[in-house]
Amino acid sequence: MVPGQKAWPLRFNRRRVAAVYDVPEVRAFLETIEESLRKPDVEVLHSGRNIITAVRLPLSGGRTIDLVIKEFRPRGLQRLRTLFGASKAARAWRGAATLAEAGLPTASPVAFIERRRRGSVERAYFIAERIVGAVEIRAFFGGLAEADLRPLLAALARTVRDGHDRGILHGDLSDGNVLAARDADGTIKLFFLDTNRVRRRKKIGDSARAKNLIRLGVPPALRTEFLTMYAGERGLRPSFARRYARAKSAFEGWLRFKKKTRLRRWARKLKLQ
Repeated sequence: MVPGQKAWPLRFNRRRVAAVYDVPEVRAFLETIEESLRKPDVEVLHSGRNIITAVRLPLSGGRTIDLVIKEFRPRGLQRLRTLFGASKAARAWRGAATLAEAGLPTASPVAFIERRRRGSVERAYFIAERIVGAVEIRAFFGGLAEADLRPLLAALARTVRDGHDRGILHGDLSDGNVLAARDADGTIKLFFLDTNRVRRRKKIGDSARAKNLIRLGVPPALRTEFLTMYAGERGLRPSFARRYARAKSAFEGWLRFKKKTRLRRWARKLKLQ
């Protein structure tokens, strides 16, 4: 514990704070996070199975910091799994650190805290610094002409390939988990979110690489071009393009099946998710 600061409340029995953010104002916010998130000035970004909110936290010297808080309330099988493993908040913390170590951009992790009851996680929070001025890449996929979209696809292909080459696999690489922003000089910057499914491997083979790309909503007319960008100097091999096409077709079929059968809705009712 930092000298002069209060002890953590017992109701949160596991936590970690990044050293650069370990200041009294952040600590005070985390100590009362449940009460703080009920205040009227809290911005709700997403409300569903997990709740995502944003707050602007005043710091000393007239400074402020924008935070994004992802709240996890595991149920059913998900809660049972936490008896034997880490919470999603703890995994998001580790995943963000893994991306940062590999030189891949993500929201700066601030802290995670979790509350356990009888060994399983009852509630957990992952807190990161908010990325201001960036939007989900799905906004570009649906609103840009092909010529304007190519620079974004090139940046996306190059960044994901660099991650794969370094053994980094984002298990939920989808349009909603990648933000894009443009610098003053026009350079496109990408940021990868939802880091609880980020993993490091010694080597990522072609099959895993191809499957990792299928959640990205690249327009059909630009998919071959995107794969060529991803291949880079090595050149796009026909076998890799076939792997991608088969995996993409199977994934799209699975999405149609889930929508038709309302599978996710039933899974939630049965507390499987």
